[in-house]
Amino acid sequence: AYNIHVNGVLHCRVRYSQLLGLHEQLRKEYGANVVPAFPPKKIFTLTPAEVEQRREQLEKYMQAVRQDPTLGGSETFNSFLRRAQQVSSRHWWRVARVACMRPGCSCCCAPQETQQIPTEEVLLEVLLSNGQKVKVTILTSDQTEDVLEAVASKLDLPDDLVGYFSLFLVRQTKDGAFSFVRKLQEFELPYVSVSSLHSSEFRIILRKSYWDSSYDDDVMEHRVGLNLLYAQTVSDIEHGWILVNKEQHRQLKSLQEKVSKKEFVRLAQTLKYYGYLKFDPCITDFPEKGCHVVVSAGNNELNFQVRLPNEQLKEGSFKVTRMRCWRVTSSVPMSNGPAGSSPGKAEVKLELAFEYLMSKDRLQWVTITSPQAIMLSICLQSMVDELMVKKSGGSIRKMFRRRVNGALRRSDSQQAVKSPPLLDSPDAAREPVAKLSSKLTSVSLRGISHSGSANDAGANDFHGNYAFEGIGDEDL
Repeated sequence: AYNIHVNGVLHCRVRYSQLLGLHEQLRKEYGANVVPAFPPKKIFTLTPAEVEQRREQLEKYMQAVRQDPTLGGSETFNSFLRRAQQVSSRHWWRVARVACMRPGCSCCCAPQETQQIPTEEVLLEVLLSNGQKVKVTILTSDQTEDVLEAVASKLDLPDDLVGYFSLFLVRQTKDGAFSFVRKLQEFELPYVSVSSLHSSEFRIILRKSYWDSSYDDDVMEHRVGLNLLYAQTVSDIEHGWILVNKEQHRQLKSLQEKVSKKEFVRLAQTLKYYGYLKFDPCITDFPEKGCHVVVSAGNNELNFQVRLPNEQLKEGSFKVTRMRCWRVTSSVPMSNGPAGSSPGKAEVKLELAFEYLMSKDRLQWVTITSPQAIMLSICLQSMVDELMVKKSGGSIRKMFRRRVNGALRRSDSQQAVKSPPLLDSPDAAREPVAKLSSKLTSVSLRGISHSGSANDAGANDFHGNYAFEGIGDEDL
């Protein structure tokens, strides 16, 4: 069986035959020309080297399918991952126990009842930004959209505003702040995702899922939307995500005392880093290798606060419209322990690398090494999606797929969003690439050429950026 990880966390375990069945179904629905090549069957038993080769091929196959907008967003692909996640969780304890029934095995893999997850009603706790807990009754087999609908119903959030919010898997730190693991995807079962981690520090939180602050107007039209946005803004200020000087802090506190929530948000919109997600400290190779950096995502950019080797602090931003493409690479070390021991606990190294248009004639790769690399990639993609919708004159509401039919439970009782308390007082040489012959407006995922780096992966490993804008003479 092969482990499928989502951002370094074990999602499910599947066999080659199951993945082959998925491949054949995708070919049937979308055609052989659309679906990437699948690792071939072998007549004889695989050698250890061939097993590893097949694992690498399957990894590239799954990444290629997920990156394809048609295949990755298909119900066939997503329902496969949901079913696999549920089955893996239900039977994991038996797999672990069978694998360790041999003399001399000292690993801890007794059956764990929490891993037996049949389809049944359960109570799931979802946090709001102000720490308030929203408890919803769901099925263990409910997917992300079902759970989001249930939370929205409990809060009395209107249907047309549900798509402005998303569920995020977070790790709660000792100071009460949140470290973002990932945005829960449509192929996940939130209850299984959080319960399979077996740690109370992992929680699910509700936050807004858009980047353009102009959409705040839509959300603030409704009382519940305003309360959610207000609570998130206060939380971000308290945790230092939004920068506030003494005078701004005084004004904000005055608005809080007057319970002027909309005016509070309006003032916060003018502050630095409003609407940004702040990530854990990590490592970058820009401007020099081995620099410590704090990355924030927002306002269609990645903001870097870099500490250079000489302890000098520098800050700069990379606009998403000047990222030609990006990729995420991972390495999952093989476990030396017995099969089935400590599933999903191996340390995973993740990197996000993006190719940036530094000047009219020069593209340069910038790499971030962080456990949150995939979360960063998801942020970049959602920024691009939002930009493209706006560029085409479409509405953000059309970005969100809404299921009209389906068994979505509605709770008779409704839970108000409580107001938060008042604010407390407050260098490696890089080769230029060939000159761009024309101003590019889009890049095909399968049409990206290799750059000069010897470590670059194949073209299918890239996320092409359809919001990419080349720089002409008039831009300099």
